[in-house]
Amino acid sequence: MTIFVLDNSVTMRWFFDDGNHPYADAMLFDLMSPTGEAVVPVLWRYEVSAVLARACSKGAIPAKDAMDFIDDLQALPILVDDESEKHIFRDVHRLAIIYKLTSYDAAYLELALRRNLPLATLDDELKIAAVNAGVIVL
Repeated sequence: MTIFVLDNSVTMRWFFDDGNHPYADAMLFDLMSPTGEAVVPVLWRYEVSAVLARACSKGAIPAKDAMDFIDDLQALPILVDDESEKHIFRDVHRLAIIYKLTSYDAAYLELALRRNLPLATLDDELKIAAVNAGVIVL
């Protein structure tokens, strides 16, 4: 079974690059395999919504396309880690300081560390922090 922590930087490439980003497309292919599964912190839902809402507000995408994408995401085996909220003030904050990350990025790192899972990300700072923390970056 392929299980990994999915960063929003990868998720948004599925929408905005529409099949033209080899790394993001490979992660989607893994996720869509019969044994694929991604885990995300609850923050991921806010990030997806925020990016799409901003693009809609700027007129870059139609609201219907954003909602269709959200529906597609909800059909994928992406599980929200219910424990992530409990780790924000203690572990996420500590990781943000240690690795000089935003707390948003540190949330993905914390989840990967706690669940001992590899991380799928396109964020260079998060990649460096993950490697330094001993997390496998796909």
